[in-house]
Amino acid sequence: MARYARQHGWQIEADLNNDIIGNIHGIDGVVDNTHARIFSEGTKSTETRRQAAYRRYFGGEVDSPSRNVSRYMAGLAEQYLTNLHVDMIYRTDRFGRGDDQVAFLAAGYPAVRLTETHENYHRQHQDVRVENGIHYGDVLSGVNFPYLAQVTRLNLVTMAAMASAPAPPGELKVKGAVQPDTTLTWKASPGAVGYRVWWRDTTAPPWQHARWVGNVSKATLKDMVIDHDFFGVSAVSGDGYASPVEFPGFAGSFQNPPPAK
Repeated sequence: MARYARQHGWQIEADLNNDIIGNIHGIDGVVDNTHARIFSEGTKSTETRRQAAYRRYFGGEVDSPSRNVSRYMAGLAEQYLTNLHVDMIYRTDRFGRGDDQVAFLAAGYPAVRLTETHENYHRQHQDVRVENGIHYGDVLSGVNFPYLAQVTRLNLVTMAAMASAPAPPGELKVKGAVQPDTTLTWKASPGAVGYRVWWRDTTAPPWQHARWVGNVSKATLKDMVIDHDFFGVSAVSGDGYASPVEFPGFAGSFQNPPPAK
């Protein structure tokens, strides 16, 4: 499907891959129906050596579009859902394992993986059987449907928010070297009535602060030194729906790759 999308020039804001999202009884003995994990890559699979060198020097290791989709979903969960919290995992997937979102990442599209927080490995990749008193296999009795519904709600509210919001701004750039102010410029998003500039400490997982700057394509943050924070911009619709935050440069760009030849 990722290959088909490239060939036909699809514009994809995010691939939300759900796998192993219905169990609450972990193999570690923990029962948890209040958390879901979102895995996201830190740096783009498609970056060139030159892009990687720029990113290593100026930052962006934790600000791929996929990572900012996970931040977006974590915020939506807190805003709209009851008793479901997102654990952002700073990995492409579970340790030593992988899933279908990886093909989209390799094709240059933002993608995340949602999965339960406490997995039960007896129910994965096993023939259905009972052995030494242990029940193996992925069977219906292992699914907790209220929890599955919660994770489904997280997907639905994410898709609804993205569909209601403009696309993230394009060609976002940031400047401020040897200056007292930080300036961001971007290309307008169709349907946006304004933009919100975001910033956070370089060691902070979520975006911490925001400022509405209106329907412009350039914003200067007075007396805010670029060296202290990471910066981003989201596009906002007329009824208040915002896109995921975009980080400046290739490292954070939501711009899709050109169609594959």
